Amino acid sequence: MVEISIMIEGQNGLNWPYWKRMAVEVDQLGFAGLFRSDHYTNPNPPDLDSLEMIVSLTYLADRTQHIHFGPLVAPVSFREPTMLARQAAALDDLSNGRMILGLGAGWQEREHSLFGYQLGNVKTRMDRFEEALEVITRLLRSDEPVTFEGHFFQVRGATLLPRTQRPGGPRIMIGGNGIKRTLPLVARYADIWNTVAPTPADFKERSQILDRLLQQAGRQPDAVKRTVMHSVVFARDRAELEHKLSQYRQEPEFTTMNTDGLVKQLIAANKTIIGTPDQIVQQLQAYADAGAQEIMLQWFDFEDIEGLRAFASSVLPRVSTL
Repeated sequence: MVEISIMIEGQNGLNWPYWKRMAVEVDQLGFAGLFRSDHYTNPNPPDLDSLEMIVSLTYLADRTQHIHFGPLVAPVSFREPTMLARQAAALDDLSNGRMILGLGAGWQEREHSLFGYQLGNVKTRMDRFEEALEVITRLLRSDEPVTFEGHFFQVRGATLLPRTQRPGGPRIMIGGNGIKRTLPLVARYADIWNTVAPTPADFKERSQILDRLLQQAGRQPDAVKRTVMHSVVFARDRAELEHKLSQYRQEPEFTTMNTDGLVKQLIAANKTIIGTPDQIVQQLQAYADAGAQEIMLQWFDFEDIEGLRAFASSVLPRVSTL
């Protein structure tokens, strides 16, 4: 069985009316979870509404009953790790254990420049990320005072109180595709691994690499849940699909393609998960066959609640048996 969750790009105009409605719908429609990005803004203007991540998840924790949730992902380049661990622990308790703390190194240069944070080069980002993971996991998982003297972060005899209701606190999810740095960090620290828009074949290959890294770290392969984040273009029927394909027909190589040919080309190029319910189920099946246990689908149109309902009724019952 593969779980299906919804992922929202919070910097793309998310505000309270959209978020409140989305939370209720996702919780009631049978999705496994609701995740959101954690950005001030987009890499390029114009700037849009961008509801703050922790505040929005606090609302979600209190107002939903079923779904798990979290950032996908919180960048430690501007989220200070001791405070983030404290906030995540509180959210996990508030929601009765439904919080997932998604963590990443940070990547978007524009938001760091605009708001006064130092992003650094790739090596700096990954070194800082590794230190943050050490601090966060030790604060959450150790009942003893934590001391850590790193280059980026320091704690000296620190203890987070109250201790979480769930031993070890919220599950840690690490996002990223990198083989050299990210996957070894997943094997060492994570409960969940999330990879961004791989092909099913690439996902399976990296998952097998993770199996070996886990064994080297003294952990079993099933210790880490395997998840995928991918965009989705859902159409209730062929007429709606044709309408939604208009955005792609603006590209010269797609202008003259018929509907079936264009969908096949977009799938082959791994542009998005796209199509009518039958086509969507086939694509989700490919990820399930490759070992994905949960797929977080980027739902870009905050206003398309009817589409979300149609997806839930036409797709979710079928993927529950995959």
